[in-house]
Order: sequence, then structure tokens, then C-alpha cells
Amino acid sequence: MEFIEIERKFLVTGEFRDKAVRCHHIEQGYIACANGRTVRVRIRDDQGFLTIKGPSDRTGMSRFEFEKEITLEEAVSLMSVCLPGRIVKDRYLVPDGPHTVEVDVFHAENEGLILAEIELRSETEEYIRPDFLGQEVTGDHRYSNAYLSTNPYAYWQ
Repeated sequence: MEFIEIERKFLVTGEFRDKAVRCHHIEQGYIACANGRTVRVRIRDDQGFLTIKGPSDRTGMSRFEFEKEITLEEAVSLMSVCLPGRIVKDRYLVPDGPHTVEVDVFHAENEGLILAEIELRSETEEYIRPDFLGQEVTGDHRYSNAYLSTNPYAYWQ
């Protein structure tokens, strides 16, 4: 069982929806968040998940991640003990060669922000960069969901 997540993160500047094969609605909150470590509760469509993440490495690409599916009822109940601030977004799955680009269109206080992530098998794995990707923001903590939950994009200006 692999517990290291390796991903690159980008701002989205082009159209991607016509290439998407699926879209999920996601709401998530944080039970704990400190020193780059998080315990997250997520509701994706009608499924619940509990995720524990460790701090990122020096590149910002790799970090420990453990995720466990829980019942929807458990996830709803755990949401009630989350810290203030929620993430609400729609996630579009866009196939791109051997990878799937996950494009998050944020709502509520993060409205206007669109981010894409590409999960890789190693930090040196090559990938074809889709034309809808803009500036890379891998390692920029402001674009982490945990940061956005307490420092919404709408208030950055």
C-alpha cells in the first residue's frame, strides 16, 4: 500500500469542460490543520472520506496521504466538528494520456479560482502538459485547500 501522494498543481487558464469525462461535487472541512499536517473530512457526491495528510517535502510535490472511505452519515456527522471554513468545489476529471487531470472549480468564498492537479508516480515522471493549464503553483501553500478554507480566494486582493 502506497501512502505518498506526488502531484503538480496549476492555475487553469483555458477551456477543459468539453474534455471532461466526469464531474463530482465536493464539500470538505478540516478537523485539524497545523504545521502542514491535516485531518480532512470530504463528501464527494454521496460518499464520505476521512483523509490524513503529512507536510509536503521541500519541492511541494510529495506528501504522506492516507485516505479511508467512511459512510455518508459518518462524514456528515464529522463535518459538525470541523474547524470554521469549508471548501466547496466541482471536480472535473480530464483524461490526458496515461494521466487524469483533476480540475477543481471552486465555489462559495473561493469562487473564481480554478486549479488543476496531475498525480504522478515519481517527481521526475514526464507528462504532457495540457493546453488549458496556466502558471504552475506546486509548492505554493496559498493554493492548498487547507489554506483556502481559512483564507478564501475572494479576500486575497
